[in-house]
Amino acid sequence: MNRRGALITMAFATLTMLSPATRGAQFEKLLMPGEVSRAHAKLEETCANCHDRADRARQTALCLDCHKDVAADVARRGGFHGRLPNVATAECKACHTEHLGRDANIVKLVPAAFDHRGTDFPLTGAHGAAPCESCHAAGKPFRAASTTCGDCHKRDDAHRGGLGAKCDTCHATLAWTGAKFDHAKTKFALRGAHPEVPCAACHVGGTFRGTPQTCVACHAPDDVHRGARGEDCAQCHVESRWESTRFDHERETGFALLGRHAVLDCAGCHRSPKFDDELPRDCVGCHRAEDAHANRLGDDCAKCHDNDRWREVSFDHTRDGKFALVGKHADLDCHTCHTARVATQKLGTTCAGCHRGDDVHAGALADGCDSCHTTDGWRSDIRFEHELTDFPLLGLHAIVGCGQCHASRAFAGAPQECVDCHRSSDVHEGSLGRECAKCHSPNGWKLWDFDHNRQTKFALTGAHGKLSCSDCHRRPAGQFKLPSDCASCHRDRDVHLGQFGVQCQRCHSTITFKGARIQ
Repeated sequence: MNRRGALITMAFATLTMLSPATRGAQFEKLLMPGEVSRAHAKLEETCANCHDRADRARQTALCLDCHKDVAADVARRGGFHGRLPNVATAECKACHTEHLGRDANIVKLVPAAFDHRGTDFPLTGAHGAAPCESCHAAGKPFRAASTTCGDCHKRDDAHRGGLGAKCDTCHATLAWTGAKFDHAKTKFALRGAHPEVPCAACHVGGTFRGTPQTCVACHAPDDVHRGARGEDCAQCHVESRWESTRFDHERETGFALLGRHAVLDCAGCHRSPKFDDELPRDCVGCHRAEDAHANRLGDDCAKCHDNDRWREVSFDHTRDGKFALVGKHADLDCHTCHTARVATQKLGTTCAGCHRGDDVHAGALADGCDSCHTTDGWRSDIRFEHELTDFPLLGLHAIVGCGQCHASRAFAGAPQECVDCHRSSDVHEGSLGRECAKCHSPNGWKLWDFDHNRQTKFALTGAHGKLSCSDCHRRPAGQFKLPSDCASCHRDRDVHLGQFGVQCQRCHSTITFKGARIQ
């Protein structure tokens, strides 16, 4: 056995004599390649604090578990470590090697070679020539250095903090002197004549915070209105010159001054010196005394009147009232129909709504007056298309007076069957039923046409065709429905005395009763 093996054997023999906990710690220390740095010395007793025997790749995660500030930088991709280009795959041990002894420098930072652009605070301007110690205090982490101007330049701040800590709003890193201030980046941009005003005129005693921004705060001595028109001077005055005024009434108040309104003096409407008093915006609010309609047509005067001439009206009843005034309606005065306020009086658009008293039909024909009457005259030019009803007027009906069929002016309910009007002319005394039109024509009651062959079940052939109706259809009435066998009419000529039955047509023809043929 060589000397090395002997030493290991003695070490193992010694370990077996210790307690299990002490034996484990001493065993790990025995295998450790060297002491860790002084900062990690308290973790040295347990290798598992920094190493995972089952997963060597987990070592970086164990480092970040302790160094939470570095882990936060990596997560937000900021700070020195978070800005490293390979931070997603880099391992801590690639830069920070341990087990080199208590006094080993595991940070390996060379200040002279450090590139500050890899941090959250790149050194620009005069900062690049400043020594590290001017910002990084001894014994404190580099990340503890402040990045705000005021923390380093508090003694150089001539404003004594009055403008806040954002010195870079005016100062550049190239030199502290020669500052530039853009007032437009504040809540009060300097426009018009304001840029020519010295700073001290507004910022009295070098005080910048709380400087008033309203016009009246500086221009109260210039206010000839003595506050009567409020504090918003910019409604009328401009920044280029206090004496120059302008006021856009439409934009500022929502009420455009059109027509005669444009030449009115302000006091014509604003009776109070305080212009912010609420004034009526509708026409009737000012022109109620001039309303000849006594408010019956409502408050919207602009429907008829304009801003230039109050007495000239422009109202299109078809467009604005949804009811065209044609014929006699066009000559009516407004108040003939509008007898009360338009807002409360809802007028109908049907004829009956106004002409119910003129309706001689007493409503029997409903509201469709325009079917017969026109707006040119209620009692003139009356027209009615009878053809559009259930009873078109054909033939002589077209020249018959309305009253001959319509006993009352209700018109509805007039009879529509022939027999209802022509019962006295019915020579058949109703024996042929009520359908007179089967034979008679509306062109004349005596112009009738009946086809016995087509309209009955007994064709008139042979000698039957030369007979008159009364030869078979004898009075009294009700004898038109006759039997169709020969014997019923020719029984008195039957020389056979009924021996051969009633079917005479088996031997005789309708041409003549004589000359029978035997079959």
